[in-house]
Amino acid sequence: MLVAPKKDTGSRSGADSHHSLKRAGSLSRHVRERPITILRTAMEEVRVFTLTCAVQNYAWGKAGLDSEVAKLVLGGDPLAVIEEDKPYAELWMGAHPKADAKIKDNLTGETTLGQWIAQFPGCLGSKVKDTFQGQLPFLFKVLSVNTALSIQAHPNRELAARLHAQFPDHYPDDNHKPEMAIALTHFQGLCGFRPVEEILGFLKSVPEFHALVGNEAAEELRCITGDAVHTRQALKKCFTRMMNCEKKVIVDQLNMLMKRVTGQAAAGKDTSECNGALLLRLHSQYPGDIGCFSIYFLNYVALEPSQAMFLGAGEPHAYLYGDCIECMACSDNTVRAGLTPKYIDVNTLCDMLNYSPAPAGSKLFPPVKDYSDPFVSIYDPPVPDFTVMRIQVPASVKQYTVAALDSAGILLVVEGDAIATSAAALSDITLRRGTVLFISANEAVSLHVTAQLGMTMFRACCLL
Repeated sequence: MLVAPKKDTGSRSGADSHHSLKRAGSLSRHVRERPITILRTAMEEVRVFTLTCAVQNYAWGKAGLDSEVAKLVLGGDPLAVIEEDKPYAELWMGAHPKADAKIKDNLTGETTLGQWIAQFPGCLGSKVKDTFQGQLPFLFKVLSVNTALSIQAHPNRELAARLHAQFPDHYPDDNHKPEMAIALTHFQGLCGFRPVEEILGFLKSVPEFHALVGNEAAEELRCITGDAVHTRQALKKCFTRMMNCEKKVIVDQLNMLMKRVTGQAAAGKDTSECNGALLLRLHSQYPGDIGCFSIYFLNYVALEPSQAMFLGAGEPHAYLYGDCIECMACSDNTVRAGLTPKYIDVNTLCDMLNYSPAPAGSKLFPPVKDYSDPFVSIYDPPVPDFTVMRIQVPASVKQYTVAALDSAGILLVVEGDAIATSAAALSDITLRRGTVLFISANEAVSLHVTAQLGMTMFRACCLL
C-alpha cells in the first residue's frame, strides 16, 4: 500500500473486513425472509458501491462512439447499446433529482443514490452533512462536445434563489452553480472577457461588430484610463448594447461579415484579424445568432488533457469542442443568451456578468500535488462545494489505496483495470474504464491493479 489514509478516520482492519463481508453476504441471502430492519442494517453496512449513471442526449453532444461519454458507458457496461447516430453529451454522476444515479447491488433494488443518502446521511462525513443539510453538495459529469454550447453564465446563491422563485420552469434550482472543467482530450471554449486592448482591436478591424456595439459605447471603452470600475462599466455598456440589438440588425451585420470573411478565406487571405475560422464554424452551427459576435468579447481558451478552467458565478463562457470532466455545485441553473435554441434571458445575463477583463492564460486553473500521495493531483477551487482529484497510478504500481477522506466521494475510472476491496463493500469490485464508484466518508478502497499501463481515475469530493 503506497498511500495510507491521511488520518485514522475509522477504517477497519483486514479481519474486520472479512467479518463485515461475511455478514453482508449472509444478510443479502436472507433479506427477503427477514424484517425490513435487517434490510436497513444490510444497506448501512455497505458504504462502497458502484453506480449506474444517467446519460443526457443533448443535440450538441458527440455521436456514437466518437463520444467519450458513450465509450465510458460501454466500458462500464459491455452490454450497453450505443447508437451510432445518437448524441451522447453528458454523463451525470451524483444525486441531482433530474438524473439521480442508481445503486448497483443485490440489496437495494432500484434505490437511487439520493434516496440512500437521505436514509444514511452520515455517509457524507460529519462536516459535509452539517454544512450542506444532508445533501451531496456536488454534481460530477463527463461532457462530450461536438457543437458549441450556449453563451452562458451561472448565478450566485442570492440570484439563483430569486430566479428560482420567480421562474422555476427556467431555473429549477435555488442553488448557485460554480463549475470546473478538466480536459480529457483537446478541449476548446470561450471564457471571460478579453483584455480591453484585444476588444478594441476587433472593434477597429470588424466594422460589423462596431456597428452592433455603437459609436458611443465603443468610444467610451476606448477612452478609459485604466480605472477598474470604469473599465467594467464601459465593458458592460458595450456588451449590453450588442446583445440588445434588434434581430434584423444582427442578421444583416452578420451576413455582411460572413460574406466578407468567406470571400477572404476563398481567396486564401488571412482572416485572423476578424477571428475568421472560429466565426465560420460558429455560424455554420448557429446561423444568424448573436452569439457569433461573442468571440470578439470573450477569450478563446484551449485546454490540453489534464488542464482545467474554473468558472465562478457570473463568468461568461461557452464550451466549443472536446471532452472533459466537469464538476459543479449540485445545481442545473444556467442563464443563456446566445448559441442556443433554448430559453434565453439577455437582461439577466447582462446584469449578472463579471466584466473584469483578463487574458486567456489567466483562466487556466492548475492543480497542486497531494503532499501525501505522489500519484494525486488536486483541483481545489475557491468554493466549498467540491474538489476534484486526478489519480494516475503508473504501470509499475500494482497495489494502491484510495485514501479515506472525511467526505463522500465519487470515483470515475477513465483508464485501466483493477480489483477493488473495501471493508465497506459487499464483495470485491471489478473496476474498468467507465466504472463509477461511490465511496462513503472515512472509507478506504484497496486496489489490485491488473492493467498493464496503469490507471487514470478522477475523484470528486468535498474537502471542508
